[in-house]
Amino acid sequence: MSVASKFETTVTLRTPYLLFLGEADFDARAKTAFGLRDWAPKLCLGQIRLPACKVTLGLPDMTPAAAAIAGAGSLVIGVAPKGGQIAENWIPTLRLAIDAGLDIVSGMHDSLEDIPGLAEAAKARGVRLINVRNPPLDLPTGTGRKRTGKRLLTVGTDCALGKKYTALAIANAMRAQGIDADFRATGQTGIMIAGRGLPMDAVVADFSAGAAECLSPDAAPDHWDIVEGQGALFHPAYAGVTLGLLHGSQPDALVLCHDPAISRIKSLPVFPTPSLEVAAARYLEAGALTNPAIRLVGVSLITENMDEVTRQRVLGDAEQRLGVPAFDPLKTSLQPVIDRMLGR
Repeated sequence: MSVASKFETTVTLRTPYLLFLGEADFDARAKTAFGLRDWAPKLCLGQIRLPACKVTLGLPDMTPAAAAIAGAGSLVIGVAPKGGQIAENWIPTLRLAIDAGLDIVSGMHDSLEDIPGLAEAAKARGVRLINVRNPPLDLPTGTGRKRTGKRLLTVGTDCALGKKYTALAIANAMRAQGIDADFRATGQTGIMIAGRGLPMDAVVADFSAGAAECLSPDAAPDHWDIVEGQGALFHPAYAGVTLGLLHGSQPDALVLCHDPAISRIKSLPVFPTPSLEVAAARYLEAGALTNPAIRLVGVSLITENMDEVTRQRVLGDAEQRLGVPAFDPLKTSLQPVIDRMLGR
């Protein structure tokens, strides 16, 4: 069995949720809301959107007052804008949520308490302001010490292309087979889903590898920690968090995540995404620093908009190129990659 780390952020949220989408202009901007809808659907009551929002979760549009009457416990900020900042035009909605008696849950880098008057309003109304992206202050630096147990890390050719979904799907599938496995959350959405984790992109750089070591402590020899990846080695802005997580988690196994529909970094299109072969080689090379036995066990592809013939062709091509099982965590079987992990 794995043990919970004393350094993990633990959250207990009042449910169900009203998911705030702000002015999200494409789905990836609302990845927190989509993650909660997809992995905790019974807890998601409705959505609230500002007039310029172009995204929908397919949930009822509700005001905070209507959501509270319907039984909502929390308004969750479900968007992830660049920089993780709380926009000024969100504040009236947050105040309405407090007035309605809802807790506010945020995964932003900005603290809810930094908004003038918000903490006082929450205290007067008897509701909580919950900042999920607050890492512990006493994290150690990395040691590179080999830990007991097994670990898989999801990595990617870019950001926002299925690392969290892949990790959740693998962990759930393994547990369904009676395999001792835990999902280890490293971002705000994963922490909200799992109830615990470490917000890796909010950790001071010198402590990122140490934080990853703390997230996945010593475990039983046959236990697997399935660690949610962050960023990408090939993203000019977020490669640092990826490398710290890779070195600290010391994965025995990697799953490479990729969206076949893109050829350039989505938020910085001047930079191309690497080929699958280059991506796999770079991750294995970097990971070998702390685990020389690291190996690639699968490639996870986004194929939701493909017909079945195209899906099978794309999966078959990736499988042939990398020599490992290719799958879509939401569309195809995970058994081949689990078998590869377990050496079957």
